Amino acid sequence: MKLISVNVGLPREVSWKGKTVRTGIFKEPVSERVMVRSLNLDGDRQADLTVHGGLDKAVYVYPFEHYDYWRGELPDTELTPGIFGENFTSTGLREEEVNIGVHEVCAIALSLSYRQCNVDGDTTAPTLLQTWDSVWTT
Repeated sequence: MKLISVNVGLPREVSWKGKTVRTGIFKEPVSERVMVRSLNLDGDRQADLTVHGGLDKAVYVYPFEHYDYWRGELPDTELTPGIFGENFTSTGLREEEVNIGVHEVCAIALSLSYRQCNVDGDTTAPTLLQTWDSVWTT
């Protein structure tokens, strides 16, 4: 595994489908060292703590290998590290190669909102699926 980028950001309000929503998906790469704490990274926060952040979801990792797929789907969008809300952009650590447990593997949505992780007591490691506007667990 190689860490390509460390990304942090604070929640902000944006207009989405005619409503004002608060989101923490906007992350920017940082060049200095960042302390990983039990609830999040220094300089980073989540907007909805009921489904993001906390002891079991303090850091979100996204494989850089998926960026090629999204470049094909979003050709007019500059895809810089952190654009998917991830704290760590990595290579060599894809979902199918890692079994870290149900609670740590959560979903992101490209659309500014996150889908809630809900596995209904299922203890098997989820598989991440890609679609046009989201990645979610099964």
